[in-house]
Amino acid sequence: KAIACVRTICSHIENMFTGVRQGYKYKMKSVYAHFPININIINDNTLVEVHNFLGEKFVRKVNLLPGVTCKPTGNKDEIMLEGNDIENVSRSAALIQQSTTVKNKDIRKFLDGVYVSEKTHIDEIPEDE
Repeated sequence: KAIACVRTICSHIENMFTGVRQGYKYKMKSVYAHFPININIINDNTLVEVHNFLGEKFVRKVNLLPGVTCKPTGNKDEIMLEGNDIENVSRSAALIQQSTTVKNKDIRKFLDGVYVSEKTHIDEIPEDE
């Protein structure tokens, strides 16, 4: 059990090194069948608003965690989360995805939502240094 704890701490430290050297980037795509999902990025790239999810008038607002910024990628229905801490970047992506969960319907049929499509680094550095 103690060895597992040491290994976890080593992994956290390695993730911190990677985050400072390269940074983490998550790309998210909005998937919809009928009603187009609109995503607005406001408040200095730290607040994400999801409009028109399943045709609802309710606006879902997600505050991103500290150190995480959101940018549009230029592609249709796609956003990009960037930051140095993998835990904050992945939790922010999870909060956005969870804000668009379908309630009281068959989730096999209603696949609408905002999902993570790619996990990469901001700056790709060769590992042979």
